Amino acid sequence: MPVWGVILTAVLVSVVAALLAGLYVREKDRKKLSYMLDAFEDGEYNFRFADKSSFNRTLNRIKWIVDRRRQQNEQESWTKLIRVLTHEIMNTVSPIASLSDALSRYVEVPEGQGSVDVKAGLETISTSSRNLIKFVESYRELAGVARPVKKALMVDALAAGVIELIREQCSEAGAVCTYSAAVEDILIYADEAQISRILINLIKNALQAGARNISITASIDSQQQTLIRVSNDGAPISPESQDQVFIPFFTTKKEGSGIGLSLSRQIMRAHNGLLDLTGSNAERTEFTLTFK
Repeated sequence: MPVWGVILTAVLVSVVAALLAGLYVREKDRKKLSYMLDAFEDGEYNFRFADKSSFNRTLNRIKWIVDRRRQQNEQESWTKLIRVLTHEIMNTVSPIASLSDALSRYVEVPEGQGSVDVKAGLETISTSSRNLIKFVESYRELAGVARPVKKALMVDALAAGVIELIREQCSEAGAVCTYSAAVEDILIYADEAQISRILINLIKNALQAGARNISITASIDSQQQTLIRVSNDGAPISPESQDQVFIPFFTTKKEGSGIGLSLSRQIMRAHNGLLDLTGSNAERTEFTLTFK
C-alpha cells in the first residue's frame, strides 16, 4: 500500500475512533442526566456524581441549586404557617389570660366549696393561658430569624469561642469537646452569633444524647466549599427520625421544643449554605455545615 494510503487509513481510523469515543461519552452523559431527572421526579436528592469531568460538576451544581430551592420553598411554607398560627393563637389566648387574671383577683371566696372551685378553675385557666403564650412565643423565632450580619471569621477562633462557652456544661456531663482542621487558616464570611448558636445547639443535643466525645472539624472540599462537621459518640438518631429532625416542632425529647435544628437550618439557608445530618449510627452521629 502506498504511503499516502497508509496515512489516509490511519486518519480514517483515528476519526472513527474519536467519533465512537464521543458517542460513548455522550451516551454515558445522557444516562447520567436521565438518572438525575428520575431522581428529581422521585423527590430524591441524596446523590452526587464524581467530580472527574466538567459535565459531572455541572450536574452536581444543578442538583445543588434544585435542592436548595426545594428547601427554601419548604421553609417558606413552614414560616407562613407559623405566622398564621401564632397570630390566631395569640389573638385568642391573650384576652382569656387577661380576663381570668382579673376574675381570680377580684372574685370573693365565701365559705363553701363551690366558690373555691370557681377561683381554682380561674387560676388554672390563667396559668394554662400564660404557658400557652410562652409556648407560642418560643415558636415565633422560626418566623423571625434576623438577617445575618456577616463578617470575616477564622473558623479556629469561632470554634474556640464556642468550646469555651460550652465548656462548663460539657464538664458537668463528663464530656470533652475538641476542634481540629484539615488545613490552617480557614476563613468563612458569616454572622458569628448565629453560627455560634448552631454549633452550641448541636453540642447540647449531643450532650443530651449521652455523648462523651464531641468533635468539631473543618475542611475545604474539591469545590472550595468550607465544611464544618460536628460529630459525637452519643446515642444515634433512629432511622425513622433521621428524615424528620429538621421538621419544625418535631422532637424525640420529653421536654424538647423541636425548633433547634429547624432554626439552625434556616440560619444556614440565610447564609446561602446547608445544614445536613450526614450520618448517625452506633459509633457516630455527624452534622455538616456547608458554606459556599
